[in-house]
Amino acid sequence: MKAGSGKSRAGAVRKGGKGAAGKQVGTGGHGRKALEGKGPTPKAEDRAWHPAGKRKAAQERYAAAGGKGRVAGQGQRAGAPRGASGAARRAKSGDESEIVTGRNSVVEALRARIPASTLYVAARVEMDDRVKEAMKLATNRDIPILEVMRPELDRLAGEGGVHQGLALKVPPYEYSHPIEVLDRVLARDETPLFVALDGITDPRNLGAILRSTAAFGGQAVIVPQRRSVGVNSAAWKTSAGAAARVPVAMAPNLTQTLKSLKERGVFVLGLDGGGDVSLPGLSWADRPIVIVVGSEGKGLSRLVAETCDAIVSIPISASTESLNAGIAASVTLYEISKLRAAAAE
Repeated sequence: MKAGSGKSRAGAVRKGGKGAAGKQVGTGGHGRKALEGKGPTPKAEDRAWHPAGKRKAAQERYAAAGGKGRVAGQGQRAGAPRGASGAARRAKSGDESEIVTGRNSVVEALRARIPASTLYVAARVEMDDRVKEAMKLATNRDIPILEVMRPELDRLAGEGGVHQGLALKVPPYEYSHPIEVLDRVLARDETPLFVALDGITDPRNLGAILRSTAAFGGQAVIVPQRRSVGVNSAAWKTSAGAAARVPVAMAPNLTQTLKSLKERGVFVLGLDGGGDVSLPGLSWADRPIVIVVGSEGKGLSRLVAETCDAIVSIPISASTESLNAGIAASVTLYEISKLRAAAAE
């Protein structure tokens, strides 16, 4: 049929039906018929491809296997240490590896023979001695070296991360046990000097304390298993490589661990501005010591404070309310190392 002939289009006349003869109709009913039988939209958890559906299926498999509690992904990320800062960067989704950034940190990790899997080098990086050493160490250990553009290295380092053109992919940190660390120190005929953290969640504080511990002759840092910072990329960076030399031990229960150390002859000294013992000239400096550092805001928890043999204060100006946890630990470690050196002369 030619357009514009004025004749009715075939099929456009409704056939049958009371009062409908001869009337021209459109296609409005066709779409409604197409929807018949589909029913309401399924809930998100009932859609197999939806994340909520995948979590539900995982939960059902977990329950069928006799497991209890939540499946990772429902409020808690699998493998994420409790209390860990958002600065911790994973190499990729589902990968528990960490990315160590910064030239000093990378070189120290390679020197310590951390079982790294990849060394990332920025394209056209300035080849100073640290970059050359990092590449040489990686080559000698058959660690793959990848040259990447700086935007990719920025992504690996995370928001606010400073990589200086180098990054190293390392496995999850392996924590020691506090008593095992103590046994190793005593076996070397050394006087134990540990630092324990109580309620500290900032990885930069952990990194700074690791660096001070290494600088002033300490042998280990102890962190609680719960509500505490863990060793992550930010701690590695701040420690300037000390995380590769000073072991970090994890205490399942900090109070009980401190009591166990006391039973082994270690003196537990808590740091607090209102302490009854002044740090200068500390009389216990030559004995086995664990220094307990609380959070800057809350200080030592009640149970930990009650476990301490003494509460030590650092004299500071009246105009300053308190010291950062990392600085307080550093000052105390320096004073104890100075007193020990004087006693050894």
